[in-house]
Amino acid sequence: MENRTGETIRFGSCYCRAVSFRVTGQPLRVGLCHCADCRKTSGSAFSAYAVWPVSALEQTGQVGTYGNRSFCVTCGSRVTYVRDDEAEVMLGNLDVVPSDLTPQYELWTGRRESWLHPLREARQFDHDRDLTAASELPETGQPKRIETLDAEVPPSSELVRPV
Repeated sequence: MENRTGETIRFGSCYCRAVSFRVTGQPLRVGLCHCADCRKTSGSAFSAYAVWPVSALEQTGQVGTYGNRSFCVTCGSRVTYVRDDEAEVMLGNLDVVPSDLTPQYELWTGRRESWLHPLREARQFDHDRDLTAASELPETGQPKRIETLDAEVPPSSELVRPV
């Protein structure tokens, strides 16, 4: 879907749809991560995500957070990972699939399962993309627990859904 200025708008939600979001424009980057944190928080062998400027994200619904990763307090689905200037959205939470978003890189490839093959067109990184960039902090062990955010969930009639 596009807005009036021609920018792409993507919609997504958690499993129970109590948390909905939309992102506007093209992502800054799309990646796969095989690190221990992504494996644990996704319950899978890797995470597939896209990163937008935080200003491109609009989210409704009640979320809890742990280590900057937001999840629905009702169904537990991981929704976003928000830093000061960037918002990471899990590709599996987007409403339209398959999407046109293709991973450009893979992180923590040393932890990739032996039965998964590298993506041919994606750059491969043993660890993080760039540990010196302010937005890419190295893993520092167990994240600090953050309080649940209290927000009223709007009725589904107020949420904008793709056609």
